[in-house]
Amino acid sequence: MNTNDFDFILPEYLIAQHPINKRDESRLLVLDKSTGDIKHCQFKEIINFLHPNDVLVLNNTKVIPARIIGIKEETKAVIQLLLLKDQGNNQWECLTKPARRVKVGTIISFGNGKLKAKCLQELDEGIRVFTLIYEGILYEILDELGSMPLPPYIHEKITKKDRYQTVYASTLGSSAAPTAGLHFTKELLDEIDRKGIKICFVTLHIGLGTFRPVTVTDVTKHVMHSEYYEMDTQTANILNAAKSNNYNIISVGTTTTRTLETIINKYDKFKSCSGWTDIFIYPGYKFKAVDQLITNFHLPKSTLLMLVSALSSKEKILNAYDEAIKKNYRFFSFGDSMFIK
Repeated sequence: MNTNDFDFILPEYLIAQHPINKRDESRLLVLDKSTGDIKHCQFKEIINFLHPNDVLVLNNTKVIPARIIGIKEETKAVIQLLLLKDQGNNQWECLTKPARRVKVGTIISFGNGKLKAKCLQELDEGIRVFTLIYEGILYEILDELGSMPLPPYIHEKITKKDRYQTVYASTLGSSAAPTAGLHFTKELLDEIDRKGIKICFVTLHIGLGTFRPVTVTDVTKHVMHSEYYEMDTQTANILNAAKSNNYNIISVGTTTTRTLETIINKYDKFKSCSGWTDIFIYPGYKFKAVDQLITNFHLPKSTLLMLVSALSSKEKILNAYDEAIKKNYRFFSFGDSMFIK
């Protein structure tokens, strides 16, 4: 399976640079994964495609201001870190720019020394492991010194930080937003609940694994970075009951999907657990947990495009993308949505 099989041409003007005014007024392309039939709606109409006893699963991770810019103490060179993975004991994996200037022992100072990072280990692809040195509460310091780590294809600054958070974000630790969930409002979630659809949550803290580009020609040779996930007992019970009764499990986003599939592959059921996942889902994968998927429109040749192609087919997904381009859908993080049913 060749990476170029998942390529498509996207006009740059369709890359959404900012969120629309009302979250649930984004557009929604509904794709029948079996037939390839397509419908065009507004996102708030998603409720018309959900049925009582269906289960809607959301990723409640909350984005931290994970991008920090400081100076190397020895040379005063400017260094940027993107906090990716909390290893515990104040040790973090960070994407480092420029990485060549940072060796083991290098100390970087942020905010006149309010936060310091000492390099402990050099990894590949510009990643370094640091110990963070500070007094107080790290996330409060990051709120002061850090910025939201918007993807590189977004060139405009967002004026309201909460627009790069879902309305249900609650568990701090993510380097990026689970963008499929950005379309939901509290009012829409209340309406879904009143219809008898069960709503539950998992956590997957998004790091480099989700967005790292595929650089190999053979898709099967790509290796994902691991990301931390959690599921609690309440969610596990709801999902196990849904499986027992053949109710639809509807995953909101590829990160939620990867969490659910990781757990059911590991335990053959859902259970309260936590761990690290590097699952890579691409065509040929047989889904065991997820029946339907709410997702955004993804980058060409990305692991996310490969995942959604596995749920339907590469041909049907790329045909839907072609339709979306013709109808000027907005793409990527702040863009429009797709429901694969």
